[in-house]
Amino acid sequence: MFRGCDAIDEVCLSPFARPFVSDPVKAMPKTTNLPPDAAKSSSPTTSITQPIVVRPATPDDDEWVEHLQALAFGPGRFAKAAFRVRERFPIDTSLSLVALIDGVEVSSVWMTPISLSGINGYLLGPLATDPTYRNRGAGKRLVRDVSAMALARGQGQFVLLVGDAPYYAPLGFVPTVPGAIRFPAPVDPNRVLVHAPDPALATRLKGRIAAFKRPKKGTSDDWTGSADKSRA
Repeated sequence: MFRGCDAIDEVCLSPFARPFVSDPVKAMPKTTNLPPDAAKSSSPTTSITQPIVVRPATPDDDEWVEHLQALAFGPGRFAKAAFRVRERFPIDTSLSLVALIDGVEVSSVWMTPISLSGINGYLLGPLATDPTYRNRGAGKRLVRDVSAMALARGQGQFVLLVGDAPYYAPLGFVPTVPGAIRFPAPVDPNRVLVHAPDPALATRLKGRIAAFKRPKKGTSDDWTGSADKSRA
């Protein structure tokens, strides 16, 4: 059984990838201009790294993602902090992404709009990566892309997650004040990290995770993003 590595939770799964063929133009050849002996000596760990393609998740991905998460976390996943938060607040399906390497789906990420201290933000996770493609950058690419997408909307000021600082620090995440943020399930307070354009938020965010405060329709701040309970 593989260990789920939080992002709220980066999941290191057993192989569960599937071919993605709806856009074959994006699929790259496995080798390009290799030296004569390269094909003989190449192995899955030494072959040329393929480009990472990121696309929005669709309802057709739901079963695949569900199996991925079930395989990683088992029945106990419903007691984890990310799942407990999503029992109360729906994910935003317009911020659900899938990463592909060589035309194969290898990683997925979800985001849940939340608020802390009256400030809107997002909870990142689960982040799931097929172990066959670990250390290829797919998970980190999803973290970068989905964080940038969410903050660019101008409706949230931070991205929160629970994970290992050595992995997430290069992606701009820093520790929050241990114990200041209260989750609906136990988490290691030293692994609660945040990414925010305003560095001061790392020390300001506190209290219980609450609902995302959506602007009133018809105002200049109105945003019609998709927060969909049906896929939470």
